[in-house]
Amino acid sequence: MSYTGLVATKDKKRLIILDTHAILHRAYHALPDFSSSKGMPTGALYGLISTLVKVIKDLGPDYIVAAVDLPGGTFRDAAYEHYKAGRAETQDDLVAQIKVAPEVLMALGVPVYSAKGFEADDVIGTIVEETKKKKDLEIVIATGDADAFQLVQGTRVRVFTMRKGLTDTVIYDEDGIKERYGFGPESVPDLKGIAGDPSDNIKGIVGVGQGSALKLLQKYENLKGIYAAIKKEGVEGVSAATGVQKRFVQLVADNKKDAEFSKLLATIRRDAPIDFALPSGTWKERADAKKALDMLAEFEFRALVPRVRDMLGVKGQEIPAEGEMNTTPTPSAETLVPPEELAKAALAVWVLDSSATTPALDDVLRVGKSDTFDEAYKNILAEVKKNDLEFVLHKIEEPLMPVLRRMESRGVEIDKKYLEDLSKEYHKELDAIAKRIYKAAGEEFNISSPKQLGDILFDKLGLQPEKQKKTATGQRSTRESELEKLRDQHPIIGDILAYRELSKLLGTYIDTIPTLLDQDSRLHTTFIQTGTSTGRLGSENPNVQNIPIKSESGRRIRNAFVASKGHELVAFDYSQIELRIAALMSGDEELADIFRNGRDVHAEVAARVFGKDSGVEPYEQRRRAKVINFGILYGMGVNALMQTLGTNRKEAQEFYNQYFAAFPRLAAYLDEIKADAARKGYVETFFGRRRYVEGIKSTIPYVKAAAERFAINAPMQGTSADIIKLAMVNIDKFFDETGRHGHLLLQVHDELVFEIEKSYVKEYVPKLREMMEQVLDEKARKNIPFSAQGEVGKNWGEMEELK
Repeated sequence: MSYTGLVATKDKKRLIILDTHAILHRAYHALPDFSSSKGMPTGALYGLISTLVKVIKDLGPDYIVAAVDLPGGTFRDAAYEHYKAGRAETQDDLVAQIKVAPEVLMALGVPVYSAKGFEADDVIGTIVEETKKKKDLEIVIATGDADAFQLVQGTRVRVFTMRKGLTDTVIYDEDGIKERYGFGPESVPDLKGIAGDPSDNIKGIVGVGQGSALKLLQKYENLKGIYAAIKKEGVEGVSAATGVQKRFVQLVADNKKDAEFSKLLATIRRDAPIDFALPSGTWKERADAKKALDMLAEFEFRALVPRVRDMLGVKGQEIPAEGEMNTTPTPSAETLVPPEELAKAALAVWVLDSSATTPALDDVLRVGKSDTFDEAYKNILAEVKKNDLEFVLHKIEEPLMPVLRRMESRGVEIDKKYLEDLSKEYHKELDAIAKRIYKAAGEEFNISSPKQLGDILFDKLGLQPEKQKKTATGQRSTRESELEKLRDQHPIIGDILAYRELSKLLGTYIDTIPTLLDQDSRLHTTFIQTGTSTGRLGSENPNVQNIPIKSESGRRIRNAFVASKGHELVAFDYSQIELRIAALMSGDEELADIFRNGRDVHAEVAARVFGKDSGVEPYEQRRRAKVINFGILYGMGVNALMQTLGTNRKEAQEFYNQYFAAFPRLAAYLDEIKADAARKGYVETFFGRRRYVEGIKSTIPYVKAAAERFAINAPMQGTSADIIKLAMVNIDKFFDETGRHGHLLLQVHDELVFEIEKSYVKEYVPKLREMMEQVLDEKARKNIPFSAQGEVGKNWGEMEELK
């Protein structure tokens, strides 16, 4: 089945109509246990806002309006007293959120329409009808209800709907409806006329199912055509023509009034008494950013704050660069805020809730619940103390601020000539790959266009991945995971993946880095302290965290990062730090002893899980053990383990059981983490940094499972981030005390890269290693060594191991 994606057109405006109640109901049942700390139910509102964010991101609307249902009956209830009688009474938690929804929508620039005695569907139908003469307007109805399919008109009116949950969405135009049903949108009410709709208690023709109804409508289009055929050809003739059993055709013939009445109930009206007009401005122009963000804070939608800020284009008052002074407007007055204080306050906001990434002045005022900066900052610090986060803020994050500014100021030297040569080589290779792709495809096309690529792979070449996925706009997905499914079907797939890799390397790093260099060929990346929810550092211009190292093509980029004259590069990388942290925090003595005695943790796990007589080669045993070790820390279950190891479920379950039998205390600890997360709503690192876990109480299995995976990994990953930050602070202090003959240049995951004067390398190396390994003293880390492996060289890509 194919679906038409939405492509923006310059000569048309786009209106999105939200079927508010359908979205709220879908969200309520997908996220039933969301609530604020004050006990306010919020799951449906979370889903509504999430859907709106997704709609705006995927569809790029100019205007958005919403339709809502009003309390009380409608004309359908008057016509049929049992209409919707089978539905359970709307729960109080959902009713409370339905009442709040219009206020939320209006804050986001979305006017709300309703009509007494009519349903939201009828309001939507009326808007569609009243705009039909606007040739420069296209409409997309966002809903979780298939009733809206009858409103689809060519490509002018389309439906954006959820197939499962809130994120699996698809867009239907008229061709999509025909492909799904075998008939056009205008026959959708006829389908319900025969098959009924249990959700609305529309009975249709009792005894005739949807399969028979579809066959009849695919042949005769509508009820009128069906009954004309029965009259002309008889029951037997219709049965023979459609393949529908004679007894079902007879039921249709005998129950014409029921069919027509059910169709009437299912038909969306287009004459609701509303006074509709397109909004006077775009949704973004109408949105009240402050009110919207205040609502998110009130609902405690931490994860949504950065998404909504980005959606609204709100950067807030930027945190000034060090040494600058800004006059920053507040809701009450023009206030001079020292940049250092503003940066510290923003840092404190993030420490309180790491999902509130890159906070700005308006976030400080909102979280601090004041219109004045000083009072807001005071309130925030009081919350930091109340939540036992003073060590994280004052001993880790605040001391790190000047360290990062020094790293940015110094920068790292780049070999421009090397990148120029690499660029020529990769562009030449890219051209050769493109020629192979064109030859295999039999024509030239835009390899970077997902749609054109999909047409070549799936239509022209006839490749078909197992369980093919589609994008949010209905296009057949050509992302890497989908292409990997096809790798064995055609050699073009390997070339496409190679083309993508080289294109990304060239566009993101090789051709871009030279444009970012200063006059001394030094690259000054910007480190973002509050940019991630994990506690790890982020970076931009460029993002050094993401320089690929898994492929040779990616690793070669590191060769361009060189030591300046008279210096050498030294890098230290924590070895298996998250596994060591797991041993420490869980108190598993079996796992801890492996590290204490300097044994190979992967080989040890292989021996315990697979045994001596497994018949698996030692190398393969160790590889599998490594997958299991790190998979367990990321909450990997049996199914994921089975897929990653390429084995069957029974064997994967056995590996899983053997692992936790070998490390029982670790197994208990992971269960404790999940229980704590469900009870408190957050998990903590070794140093007390909190990570809030949304969805941990959900009754939806996949939502809860994802939250539990997050909860399991967050303490280990967050503790790792804390440790490397403390190491950076201590090492920077050491450089300061010893005359700054060394400089910290880069921090990438668990690795620190330094530039050290050649004459000081031998003196500094053992001290740097010691400071990294002794962030926690022996007692605090229970004698578990935190090993740091070092390398030295003239460039980052070609380094020799330090003894």
